Amino acid sequence: MNVPIEIVLSGAGIVVASAAFVREFVLVGRRRLGYRVQMDTPVTGETESASLVGALRNLSTPEIPGMPLDLSRLSVVLVRVENSGTLAIDADDYRMRSPESALIGLHVTFPGREVIGMAVTELEGVLPDNLGPGSGIGKRTRGEGPRFEGIIDLPKVPLERGQHYKILAVLRREHGTGVPAEPILTGAVKGGKVVETKSKTGPSRKLMALCGFLVALITVQAVLALQPDPPPRDCAAGELTVVGSTAMAPMIRKAAQDYEKTCTEAKFTFAFAGTEPGLRTLARGGQTQNTLAIGDGSKGNSFEALTERPLALGSFSMVVHPGVGLTNLTAAQIRGLYRGDVQNWNQIGGPDLPVVLIDRTAGSGTRRALESRLLEGNRKVFPYTSCIGMAAGGAQCEVDLTDEVATFVAKIPGAVGYMETSAVGADVRAVSIDGVGASADSMRAGRYPFVGVEYALTHGPVAGDSLVAQFIDYLTHGKARLTMIEFGNIPCVDPVEPAVCTP
Repeated sequence: MNVPIEIVLSGAGIVVASAAFVREFVLVGRRRLGYRVQMDTPVTGETESASLVGALRNLSTPEIPGMPLDLSRLSVVLVRVENSGTLAIDADDYRMRSPESALIGLHVTFPGREVIGMAVTELEGVLPDNLGPGSGIGKRTRGEGPRFEGIIDLPKVPLERGQHYKILAVLRREHGTGVPAEPILTGAVKGGKVVETKSKTGPSRKLMALCGFLVALITVQAVLALQPDPPPRDCAAGELTVVGSTAMAPMIRKAAQDYEKTCTEAKFTFAFAGTEPGLRTLARGGQTQNTLAIGDGSKGNSFEALTERPLALGSFSMVVHPGVGLTNLTAAQIRGLYRGDVQNWNQIGGPDLPVVLIDRTAGSGTRRALESRLLEGNRKVFPYTSCIGMAAGGAQCEVDLTDEVATFVAKIPGAVGYMETSAVGADVRAVSIDGVGASADSMRAGRYPFVGVEYALTHGPVAGDSLVAQFIDYLTHGKARLTMIEFGNIPCVDPVEPAVCTP
């Protein structure tokens, strides 16, 4: 299974961010008591410092009878104890079992040094009584020789999130030379741990690393998003010429343009001149992968070598010049018009205007739909007359293209014609037939009579990976079905009524 790289990167980002959150706030960060040594400096060379002298003066230092205080062996240590987690720490949360006192919750140990004085120097949100007399705070020694160490016992001080206190201690070196061992705070808290913290003078390395990772991840995703999308697997390359129905031309052009946007190596050319001219072009070209014909209605018996595939059920409309004034024609009235029985509009309730039939030339699929659906195959045969050169007062003329129907119906008073419903513009008036307008609902219900099935035709079998085969699939099963609906047609492969294109 090939998983897109964008999904992999997004998943990695979610996992890392979630893991960081869980680690920081669910696991180690729920209850955490932190400490850090903010100062550990020898007194030698600093005895004249007013602040240090003041601090030493305020320390509760025991008297040492008969022995002068050797300043070269003294050092001053400042330890900060804080709640660095996300939950409060209560007195009951301390888990150290001290034989010295049940009040003790923590030990600060100074290897090789004795605590000769100490003081609480800062209480941030901590009540003084929690570190005052009777709280359990005190100092003592333990061990001898190399194992000698001074100890400060700290009570079980309740600490809300962010609260802290500081212990200032004066130490005397009892064993060893050189840099003394660092102080160590020991203890335990329920649902968390005691950890050494660092001074927050800047963002933590872990936070910076996480931010850097997420920034890099977003950058990679942005670069990938700017890359052009590769063509879908069902795209085909090549050139395809589409011929046939002028009624279907706008819809097919739109579908082909959308296909080219996605499948950039496909190129289309168009030569729409009517259904039968398109079928003749396809038939004369022989078996080819480069030509597709679109037809209004079935191919009939004249083009047996061609293979047709139903695309959509489309509707056609009768249109009249606005001056006719009628909004509805019955099927019988339409037959009367094209059989020559109705020659003036006043015969069927219209104005006193001669009827001018704007007809399509023979071979037009739209004309065949009119003759089969409304005229019952029986109409007056008129001599061919081009509408371009028609004399004034003529009864009938013919045009080749759908757009020309609208042009001459709008131009000639008393004119009536027929065309694809989606091509009807504001210059002409579409009329209902027997009181029913052209719509998807009326077509599905079979109430609107002037309909026809649109077909895609090829000459013989075509290769499945060819552009013509892929484009037909795009029309019948792909996104072009939405384009067909946009133009008022009902796709033949329709989940609501799969038999909608059945003759």
